[in-house]
Amino acid sequence: MVPPSLSDESIVEATSPPVTTLTGEGSVFSQFSLASQVAVITGGAQGLGYAMASSLCSAGLSGIAILDINPVAGEAAALSLQKTYSTPARFYRADVTNEPIMKATFTKVNADFGGIDILICSAGIVENYPAEEYPFDRFQRVLNINLSGSFLSAQAAFPFLKSRGGGSIIFIASMSGHIVNYPQCQIAYNASKAGVIHMMKSFAAEWAKYKIRCNSISPGYMQTELVASFDPRMVEQWIKSTPMARMGLPHELQGVALWLASKASSFTTGADISVDGGYTTL
Repeated sequence: MVPPSLSDESIVEATSPPVTTLTGEGSVFSQFSLASQVAVITGGAQGLGYAMASSLCSAGLSGIAILDINPVAGEAAALSLQKTYSTPARFYRADVTNEPIMKATFTKVNADFGGIDILICSAGIVENYPAEEYPFDRFQRVLNINLSGSFLSAQAAFPFLKSRGGGSIIFIASMSGHIVNYPQCQIAYNASKAGVIHMMKSFAAEWAKYKIRCNSISPGYMQTELVASFDPRMVEQWIKSTPMARMGLPHELQGVALWLASKASSFTTGADISVDGGYTTL
């Protein structure tokens, strides 16, 4: 019941949020700007990592660090980003499974760019072995790169994100963290990506108090260089199992990566975003 001293109009004035227009100052589009922000992309030398790095650079980053194990591709990627977007870009050779190297690399990035605001954990590998034949050292290698590598990257970035008053960490998971792929056998990859998703949620819960948002992207089958090495009959089966009846393209991850990196997603943390052409809806 409304107290007699308050009118309906005064209640509306007190509870209604301010109106934000779609153009000019306060535009929703301005929330996607990454001006004055510095990003680090692991596995950013090629493929999906490079596509997402390009997206962030196009939004006005003041600096980007490409971390990768491949120095030739990494140097080329940094040079290309700098030429295309006029974004200061540097390559750092780093093994995401090596804790001392990761901590030293992030310290160097912070010193070179004056801060770190965004991290995309994109480094990862996939292997296909029948479960009963999977060599244990190979199984461990996949988990070390995909899961432990993402953990070490986030942990190494933490003190610098915290010192900036917060930031955004984006983990690249996979629809394989939700479903079991068929017909290929990839038990280690599936387990690692399921782990990435749950680890991301744990980071999100623990680090929300530091204003560090943690989310993940789960791509479906994507048209990258690796697809050429697969049996065309297998690829055809993947496509038939995807409601949109095609594979995704790397640039189709750019929008969601930018959204999660920017202030446009300021109230989003602990979320996994599927970009899989509807595969996991079946």
